Amino acid sequence: MAYRFDENRPYRHRRHHKVRKLDRLTLRMQKKLLIVFGLICVLFIGLIFRLMYIQTTSGSKFEKIVLAQQEYSSRTIPFQRGNIVDSKGTVLASSIDVYNVVLDCKALNEEPELVDSTMEALSECFPEVDVEKARKDLKKSPNKQYDVLAKKVSYEEKKKFDEDVAKRKSDKTRNNEVYGIWTEKEYVRQYPYGSLAASVIGFAASGDQGVNGLELEYNSVLNGVNGRSYGYVNDDSDVERTVIEPKNGETVVTSIDTNIQSTVEKVVSDWADSVRGDQATGAEHIGVIVMNPNDGTIYSMVSYPYFDLNNPRDLNSFFTQDQQNAMSDDDKMNFLNNLWQNFTVSASYEPGSTFKPFTVAAGLESGSFSTNSTFGCTGANQIGPDIVHCWKHSGHGTETVEDALRDSCDSALIKMAQAEGPEIFSKYQSLFGFGQKTGIDLPGEASTAGLLYDVEGLKKPINLAVNSFGQGFNTSMIQLASAFCSVVNGGKLYQPHIVTALQDSSGNVVKTIEPVVQKETISQETSNLLRKYLRTVVRNGTGKLANVDGYSVAGKTGTAEKLPRGNGNYLLSFVSAVPAENPQLVTYVVVDQPHIDNQSASTVSKDLTREILTQIMPYLNIPTIAEEEAAGVQTYDSQAVGETDSSSANSNH
Repeated sequence: MAYRFDENRPYRHRRHHKVRKLDRLTLRMQKKLLIVFGLICVLFIGLIFRLMYIQTTSGSKFEKIVLAQQEYSSRTIPFQRGNIVDSKGTVLASSIDVYNVVLDCKALNEEPELVDSTMEALSECFPEVDVEKARKDLKKSPNKQYDVLAKKVSYEEKKKFDEDVAKRKSDKTRNNEVYGIWTEKEYVRQYPYGSLAASVIGFAASGDQGVNGLELEYNSVLNGVNGRSYGYVNDDSDVERTVIEPKNGETVVTSIDTNIQSTVEKVVSDWADSVRGDQATGAEHIGVIVMNPNDGTIYSMVSYPYFDLNNPRDLNSFFTQDQQNAMSDDDKMNFLNNLWQNFTVSASYEPGSTFKPFTVAAGLESGSFSTNSTFGCTGANQIGPDIVHCWKHSGHGTETVEDALRDSCDSALIKMAQAEGPEIFSKYQSLFGFGQKTGIDLPGEASTAGLLYDVEGLKKPINLAVNSFGQGFNTSMIQLASAFCSVVNGGKLYQPHIVTALQDSSGNVVKTIEPVVQKETISQETSNLLRKYLRTVVRNGTGKLANVDGYSVAGKTGTAEKLPRGNGNYLLSFVSAVPAENPQLVTYVVVDQPHIDNQSASTVSKDLTREILTQIMPYLNIPTIAEEEAAGVQTYDSQAVGETDSSSANSNH
């Protein structure tokens, strides 16, 4: 059989072999590519996670590094401290715009033909700017971009400068323009009424740090948060700028009434100036609190002597220049610290006879004695080895409870406290808040916790005896005034407060401070009796000089001899409520060591009370006796009231 050669067969065989090789090569390459692609994907995923981790843990760090390598500028945009306003919205403290004048030496040096016109504008608009110094700065620090030429210039000066710059630019005269000058805004604290309510408002140092008063107590509320402007030149030489706006402070709304405050301050200063002579002040201190007994809000709080909030370290009102030159720095600072103190809140003292209503209220409420009880007064009381005299050494004879308050009889009060005993006396002292801080929203409230006898201390007869008429322990003005409010308002002890609301910078109320009843002290029945008795004190007793014709004034005098005894120094006081039948106003006046002869015989506390009430009662629409009776109110004046002798009627006790 002949062999037939098929030339195509070997060829087809070889081609099939090559195709299979190519296929295998392609598969291997695809696998490698897939592996490489997978690795790349894994690396990218890892890189992404790494970047996320860096951003989370160290983003700010690297951002600072990047920004530090770029040319950029940053400036603070100051917040505006919140206002302090009175109950009617009158501004008592505010922050006003002032401006710093800044020279960009580098920019102005790049336009040398504008130096003269720029200096001319500065000289015309800003008297504070030293133009010659500015010219020297241009040469001494040619690349300096922040050179403060003047600080805290007024808005009026800044406005005049802006108008001058605009006018020069509109002249189209190139070498007449102003260049390289800009202003930055900040704020300074201003007190429109100077010394009004100085110890209540307080003042701020360095613009935003309260030193005392509301400025200190509400410092964090009054302060806001600074903003900031960021700018930098990017790689494309474009300026990138970010502005974070400041958050301004909140406004503090107070219960202070500017009209009442200014009236009371004038009454006090008129008296003090009349006795001052060549002395620095008319008394060591004079304090006055005018408040609403039915919610604890305070209309007026006066602490004499006064100081100017816009210049709190000025001593020219008190001492001549020669006297100031002779004073040491410590003496000046001690005087200022005493001056800035809010006497009505920070000082403590023995209250004297203004405490007697609390002894009476405790006895009636506890049932230790009744309205029918009587107490004999011979003028002296044997207390163990000690003899305690009544202020009237000849004695008052037999006294009812009402008589005892009317005549301010020390002997009767001693016997009332003895009837109560240490436990009840101590219980009601605590219930009325004595020995405890009131929690008023002002700094520096005096603590009297360690200046009060406990039950064990009162078991010593002499301590209980002298405590009964307000000696042997300390109180503060705000403590006694708040307690007295509870005596006349039906037994509610309110937390006293100055601030009634907080507002944001747009005037929206963000918080309202509601009245807080801390305790129930006595019943309405006991309160009614005390008001009647206290009206008798003013009608026919030791408080007659505080009476205001046509009004039903209730109140109690106080005369406390200061330690050490026998030096002739006294603290004189008077606490009152009007109208007696339904009190809407409580006033408390304290004159600490008036700079006069025979202090104990002075009627200053009653005189001041009468003058203050005479002026502010019509303003507050306090009803007269006639208006009360026309409205169907049975006044205490229409009821029978016992008489007293002239000696007790003129007494300060």
